[in-house]
Amino acid sequence: MSPTRPRRPAPRRALSTALATAAALATLGALTAAAPAQAARPGSQPGHPSHPSHRTTDLQLLALNDFHGNLEPPAGSSGRVTELQPDGTTKNVDAGGAAYLANSLRTAREGHARSLTVAAGDIVGASPLLSGLFHDEPTVEAMNKLGLDVTSVGNHEFDEGKKELLRLQNGGCHPVDGCYEPGRTFKGARYPILSANVVDEATGRPLLKPYVVKNVKGARVGFIGVTLKGTPDIVSADGVKGLKFLDEADTINSYTKVLQRQGVHAIVALIHEGGYPASAAYNYDCDAGGSGSGLSGPIVDIAKKVSPEVDTLVTAHTHNAYVCTVPDPAGRPRLVTSAASYGRLFTELDMKYDWRTHDIVRASVKGSNHVVDRTQPQAPDLTRLIDHWKALAAPVADKPIGYIARDITRGTGDTPESPLGDLVADAQLAYGRTLDSGTDLALMNPGGIRADLVHAASGSEGDGVVTYGEGFAVQPFSNTVNLKTLTGAQLIAVLKQQVSGANAAVPKILQISSGVTYILDLTKTGADRVVADSIRIDGKPVDPAATYRVAMNSFLAGGGDGFTELAGGTDQLVGGDDLAALVAYLTAHSSASAPYAPTAADRITVVK
Repeated sequence: MSPTRPRRPAPRRALSTALATAAALATLGALTAAAPAQAARPGSQPGHPSHPSHRTTDLQLLALNDFHGNLEPPAGSSGRVTELQPDGTTKNVDAGGAAYLANSLRTAREGHARSLTVAAGDIVGASPLLSGLFHDEPTVEAMNKLGLDVTSVGNHEFDEGKKELLRLQNGGCHPVDGCYEPGRTFKGARYPILSANVVDEATGRPLLKPYVVKNVKGARVGFIGVTLKGTPDIVSADGVKGLKFLDEADTINSYTKVLQRQGVHAIVALIHEGGYPASAAYNYDCDAGGSGSGLSGPIVDIAKKVSPEVDTLVTAHTHNAYVCTVPDPAGRPRLVTSAASYGRLFTELDMKYDWRTHDIVRASVKGSNHVVDRTQPQAPDLTRLIDHWKALAAPVADKPIGYIARDITRGTGDTPESPLGDLVADAQLAYGRTLDSGTDLALMNPGGIRADLVHAASGSEGDGVVTYGEGFAVQPFSNTVNLKTLTGAQLIAVLKQQVSGANAAVPKILQISSGVTYILDLTKTGADRVVADSIRIDGKPVDPAATYRVAMNSFLAGGGDGFTELAGGTDQLVGGDDLAALVAYLTAHSSASAPYAPTAADRITVVK
């Protein structure tokens, strides 16, 4: 294996893809042959009991989402959850790590004769180096070992394109990097990856199975898996080429009818779309103010449209934790859940399966999120698997690339600018100036920064040492740093797109390089929140008629995250890898005796 990082396509560029028409949705009912009923895990007993002594039986679902290849315990804030205490205060709890997760799930299954483990997408993609370096084969193998039964597809499963997604499902060596060890061929996922609303543009058929039926000792449960219909807007164009993404609720409702025609009435939707809870605490009471009062966001509208015949919704994408009831179209309460991200939590859903109706007793469905704490034992088989891949990755992962004086964090939703965002933008500005000395500024999308840089040692490298593996976790997408020329008017429009248009509901505040300043006035609405006449570059007001050379990653250069104005820039120059730019900057601006110190993150003045 080459000691350098495998090249991967940038996973986050905008694509204007038409959503499916009603005619396309109408074809879904004819696709039953695409997803035959599946057998249960080894050890289950197929077939309905001849003479059940009780009308109902207990059924357990354990759910996770947005794992993103975090095999090792995530560092910093990515590896903590907020827990609400009985007295109303909160505390942070260290959580996550695949070996701890496996032990948690196995412990939770004890005493449950009928149990399934499910997920709602983004199991892979945007992964730390331990998994990302090997195209996420280690994570798939970990999911096989910890007993994942089924997952929906998420947007990040398309980071490397549909062919790579099919390889993760079906197995085989990587087409470029080959097999990572002699005589060891990747076998693929033993669990189905469902993509009901992702269809081939030419055939109209789902890319992968749209649904699966699990027979759990006689109890037949159907799972329908979808990802958000907006996936093409947050994935590279190459990643979704030739695919259409249909409406989530319409697709689920169509396949619900398909399952019912097969006599399957216990139905669960796995949806890679999510919401925003009223509290950051994983164990807050979502329904304290009434059914679903503690949840907002896209999943609420979807839940209100999904057929009442669907018994519960396992959701994802926003990396939040919630267990809420949202009324279905018939006005009946229905559970909607999410288990944060990175394997820090899992959701336990307990319910009754009715042998006579072959359905879930809706009133019996109960759910709660549980912490994957690090005080419990680690599963030995997962530990061995992780150690195996760590040994292969070590020559690359452990190489020092810089030194930091303190934690360099991504910030929070309350702090739109972050010290780490400043660092990445400064690194891209410095790199841009090696390509064109006239480069004026750099812009970085916050969603492309995936992990904090933590001062405490993650291994034997020592405190304050930044390793290549840690840098990879910050920027895992293999974007390039590109240059474009924008007019001042375009640049002002770009900054206004942070808080308007596609980003009006959930602003995306770009991280800006040194020398750029402006006022963000949150007392105003829409585009007016960016005060145009406050925008300065090196202390000078932006001239709408002048031109500016701007560095940005390839995702933004393509108009990603709703920044369509950037796509209209001219004179594009495609540079090198964005992680290489960060490595070069840290190497040049830090040493053991003079470590890099975080910025004050005061380039954007926020008015509240």
